[in-house]
Amino acid sequence: MQLHLRKHVRTNLACQIKVTHPDMEDLIATTEDLSDTGVFIKHENLTHLKVGDIIFGQVQGLGDDLQAPVLTMEVVRLTRRGIGCKFIQ
Repeated sequence: MQLHLRKHVRTNLACQIKVTHPDMEDLIATTEDLSDTGVFIKHENLTHLKVGDIIFGQVQGLGDDLQAPVLTMEVVRLTRRGIGCKFIQ
């Protein structure tokens, strides 16, 4: 029997997100999953970030007249494929 320890349900969601951090150029990455409290972002150029770094993300491609808000996030997990982030209110 597998024990599910997650506090928030993850939803598979692949969308484009612009990621901003003071130590790198803005880049367009892809989300993998989303919850009420965070998101996993896939891009090989994000793996140099450190746990605890603050980044900014903005979903792209909502349409000509729509612009998503810029969200502040903290890096909480690093993998070879990308980063796990929690939303900061």
